[in-house]
Amino acid sequence: MRRYEQIFILRPNTTEDEINQLIENTTSIITEEGGTIIYLDKWGMRKLAYPIKKEAQGYYVFCDYATTPAAISETERKFRIDDTVLKYLTVKIADAISADEIEEAKATAAEKFSRIAAADDEQTEAEGEKQQGDEESEQATETE
Repeated sequence: MRRYEQIFILRPNTTEDEINQLIENTTSIITEEGGTIIYLDKWGMRKLAYPIKKEAQGYYVFCDYATTPAAISETERKFRIDDTVLKYLTVKIADAISADEIEEAKATAAEKFSRIAAADDEQTEAEGEKQQGDEESEQATETE
C-alpha cells in the first residue's frame, strides 16, 4: 500500500447529504481495495483563488489515507464523472506504508490537525473581534 493525500472541491450549492454521500462513496472505494482512512476533514466553504466552472466558492474536503493505486484510479474516475466535483488533487506521500505506520499516522494526524483547527478558530475569533471593533469605531465617527 501507498500513502496519499487528496483534496477535492465541491460546488457550493451541494447539499450536506450529497457531500456525505460522495465522501462515503470515496471511502468505500478505498476500503474495498484494502485501504485505510488515516484522516478525513471537511474544511467547509472557502473562497476560490480564481473561478472554477463559473463558481467563486467551493466546499473543500481533505482526506489522508493508505491504499492501492487501483483505488486512486477509481476515485479519480468517479470525480471526473460527478458534476458536483469542481477540482481534485491526489498526492502520493509515501511509496510504502505498514500497518504500524498507519496507526502511528492516525495518532499523529489527529493531534496535528486538532492543533491546526484550534489555531484557525483563534484566528477567526480574533478577526471577528477586530471587525466588530472597526464597526464600533466607524459608528462612533458617524455620531460625532
